[in-house]
Amino acid sequence: MNRNRTLTLALLGAVAIAPTAFAQDGIDTRSKRFAIVGGYALAEPTQDPTIAGTKAKVDGDGAATLSASYYITDNFAIEAWGAADKFGHRVNTAAGKTASVAAQPYALSGQYHFGSASQTVRPFVGLGYFESNFSEETATPTGPLAGQRIGVDTAKGAMATVGVDANFHPNWFARADVRYLHGKPDVAINGVDSGEAKLNPVVLGVGLGARF
Repeated sequence: MNRNRTLTLALLGAVAIAPTAFAQDGIDTRSKRFAIVGGYALAEPTQDPTIAGTKAKVDGDGAATLSASYYITDNFAIEAWGAADKFGHRVNTAAGKTASVAAQPYALSGQYHFGSASQTVRPFVGLGYFESNFSEETATPTGPLAGQRIGVDTAKGAMATVGVDANFHPNWFARADVRYLHGKPDVAINGVDSGEAKLNPVVLGVGLGARF
């Protein structure tokens, strides 16, 4: 968690200084309306759920991500984003490892990119809707839920994004972003409601993008 917090603060600092530090014109991308980004992200839950009356700690994990954007104007874009692979999460309680689960989020959001299309560095913010599918819910054979069937509903809710693009070619750019996913899916054990998997993860990502 400390690693993610440090990287998040560094990225937010970069976003804050970018408009003044890189206000000069650089690479002109005004004719480019589509962009795709392939990258890697770390998902770290910000809250600990209570399952069957027991407080649980859910570990974070990393996965590959993909996004596709259409720029309506030089400043406004619509982005489809998602994990290309699953984030694997280990669930721990005071009794030790209790279960494991995989999550695969995807989202649609609107974004505002600051400055002009010819700036070398462009910060952006976004707001949208996400869903995260949970699968591979497995109780640890020696844990307190051994032999029981665990199910986690699909997480749904709002997603906020802050990031920055660094243009180094008319068709290529680097990206760093932080996403906050807010949702509270229900958890069932043997078909009985047993709490909420309110993880509200922060997803910290970096990637390489192509614009055309």
